[in-house]
Amino acid sequence: MSLEQTLNDTLTQAIRDKDQRMADIVRMIKSRITERRTAKGFSGQIDDAAVRDVISAYRKSLQKALPDYDKVGERGRAQAEQLRFEIDVLARWLPKGLDEDALRSLVRERLTALAITDPKQIGRLMGDLMKTHKGQIEAADVKRIAEELLTAT
Repeated sequence: MSLEQTLNDTLTQAIRDKDQRMADIVRMIKSRITERRTAKGFSGQIDDAAVRDVISAYRKSLQKALPDYDKVGERGRAQAEQLRFEIDVLARWLPKGLDEDALRSLVRERLTALAITDPKQIGRLMGDLMKTHKGQIEAADVKRIAEELLTAT
């Protein structure tokens, strides 16, 4: 079953269960998928990878907004809790990310394989890893770990 069909089924079930929060999240994802499908210059099919990209981008935008609501304290608490809930829900449709140790060993292995010894070449490493592990790793984490490893030697 495609991821888009899974979302449709989830929306249907949420409506039946009168779960407004879940229904709103799935509707937002579906509207962003529609935006992607009708975007100027887009031709092709929306496959599972495209749906994951949409969900990942939405999740990332929520994660960026979260600290702003945390800063305002009591006034932003309800919104921050809603964002955390949405981030957790979105995670169920995304591939599991690598933990810190696994990412560190992956970066170390790719640094050796690509013969990268200069921090100025980290972009090459990031391009390589982002292609092969898209959705599982964050570019900022790769950069941070690679810089640590390269400056430690």
